[in-house]
Amino acid sequence: MLREVGSNIMVFYEYVLQRTDHRLLPYPLMRTPFQMTSILMGYVFFSLYAGPRLMANRKPYNLKTAMIIYNFSMVSLNTFLVYEFLMSGWCTTFTWRCDLCDYSSNPQALRMVQVAWWFLFSKFTELLDTFFFVLRKKQSQITFLHVFHHSFMPFTWWWGITIAPAGGMSSFHAMVNCCVHVIMYTYYGLSAAGPRFQKYLWWKKYMTAIQLIQFVLISLHISQYYFMEKCDFQVPMFIHLIWMYGTFFFLLFSNFWIQAYVKGKRLPTATMEKLKQNGVNGITNGDVTVVINSKPLENGNGTTAHRVNSHSQLGKVKEV
Repeated sequence: MLREVGSNIMVFYEYVLQRTDHRLLPYPLMRTPFQMTSILMGYVFFSLYAGPRLMANRKPYNLKTAMIIYNFSMVSLNTFLVYEFLMSGWCTTFTWRCDLCDYSSNPQALRMVQVAWWFLFSKFTELLDTFFFVLRKKQSQITFLHVFHHSFMPFTWWWGITIAPAGGMSSFHAMVNCCVHVIMYTYYGLSAAGPRFQKYLWWKKYMTAIQLIQFVLISLHISQYYFMEKCDFQVPMFIHLIWMYGTFFFLLFSNFWIQAYVKGKRLPTATMEKLKQNGVNGITNGDVTVVINSKPLENGNGTTAHRVNSHSQLGKVKEV
């Protein structure tokens, strides 16, 4: 049985090698899938098991400076990627409809190959999000959605650019994702900078909505394929996978939106129990959080919550 499975894996691997776009071979991580798979497996293991155990008896690290540098570096990287995607076809030669992959050696096609790899690189740098959560002991932020999204994206994009790196319909979702990440990491950077920037973060509650709009745009764009009379896109399987990706993540993020903003389940269970024990009231849906003993709670990204009821001190009431 194991021999048969191993044989099938090798057959598939040889098939991929035959279809691999040789323009990508000089780039790091592109000669074999085993390197990137090992990195992602190590990421999942550290996030869910090794990291929490490592930090179990340690105090959380203060990574404010590192987080500010990291987040604004990600803003710069994603801004660069958006520009390169636009200049590599989406603002020059693409029709935004049935755009095929360009396997030629013209400068624009090579530019798209390059930005496709840089997008893959950005997916691996985003794994640091989770490392910051672990080292700051924000384990409640490491949800199934978070880990799955961060590991699934680089894994699937690696296979995608291995066979069809030069844009076409298969790169639209990457460009939209970079646009969203410019906004998202700007928020994270300002959030990590401290309380004095809180007044500029009134739009936090719209972050999940922006993510949902992203997946709607991706699904709508790729759905054109099913209504065209003829579209000879070279790898139709990627069309189906991108449509499923957009729909699946729309459902996952919609569930997060309902749990966080409709049902108000943003605080970890332990924190909720502590609030009940302390007799603190005023918990609201959305992003406004209560204050305990005049000290506002922190959310998972290091931002400070607003005051709602700083006078709910049950001890003083009992004394009276």
